[in-house]
Amino acid sequence: MNGLSHIDAAFVVTWLAAAVRLAGPVLLAALGEIYAERAGVLNIGIEGTILLGALGSYMVAVLSGSTALGFLAGGVVGLIVGLLLAALYLRAHGSQIVVGIVFNILAGGVATWIYSLVMGNTSSPTITMLAPYPLPLLSAIPGIGAIVFSQPVPLYLTLLLTGVAQYALFYTRFGLSLRAVGENPAAAHAAGLNVLRIRTWGVLLSCLGAGLAGSYLVTAQIGLFRDNIVSGQGFIALAIVIFGRWNPVKALVAAFIFGAADALQLSLQLFESALPPQLLLALPYLLTILAMSGVVGRTVQPGALTQPYRKE
Repeated sequence: MNGLSHIDAAFVVTWLAAAVRLAGPVLLAALGEIYAERAGVLNIGIEGTILLGALGSYMVAVLSGSTALGFLAGGVVGLIVGLLLAALYLRAHGSQIVVGIVFNILAGGVATWIYSLVMGNTSSPTITMLAPYPLPLLSAIPGIGAIVFSQPVPLYLTLLLTGVAQYALFYTRFGLSLRAVGENPAAAHAAGLNVLRIRTWGVLLSCLGAGLAGSYLVTAQIGLFRDNIVSGQGFIALAIVIFGRWNPVKALVAAFIFGAADALQLSLQLFESALPPQLLLALPYLLTILAMSGVVGRTVQPGALTQPYRKE
């Protein structure tokens, strides 16, 4: 009998709960990237930033014995990286694409070197992960309670930050300034806005989100650090930004779709399926290609995205 015949309501609930859990890190990174791209900066370096955030989170958690402190450490690492990337993108006027790609390669080598320097040849100790926290009353809602409201705290923080980003971008002066700089920096400067400062904030928020995404992976999903912990999730986050039309709420939906694809390939491997496992593993990345190629629909990016600005 085909194993797929055993798929029932319990399987669906488990699959969707895993989809929500797996969507958390890429959504967190995508939320930060939306700030950068709305300001006109394409921060491809979020892949390496997630990796360094994960390393910092793991190291602090191991050395301090506090998982919560480790989670915050990833954000601090992200901000430090953001200062470096902002200087290269905006002060040195480096190509955003080239700088981002080179930084990702550099981050991989730096992470491996720092890890071996601190940990030596000893096996990686597993940290105590942040356990799922069922929200009172909400977790008791049939179906959706087990899927959404019985997750680790970082997931709730990510959902909260989605609402904050939506409000900040479209209902505050900061968001209006950020979007103005990303559409027409010359006009924004003529209106009295400090283009360099606003774009710097965009890059910092992007790297903060990516650093916390690395913390999320370590403290709520894996419990240890390894070189391939990111596995392209930074690029998936870039695709989510496009798929979500540079809108935090739409990015939330896009992240859930990617998380569902990732969770589905993990769940279906438990059954005897005629589908080759390689195809199932490729599902999230196939969606990434479709999103970034524009096959899923016409996208209108911020007008000054990737365009350097020099004050005349």
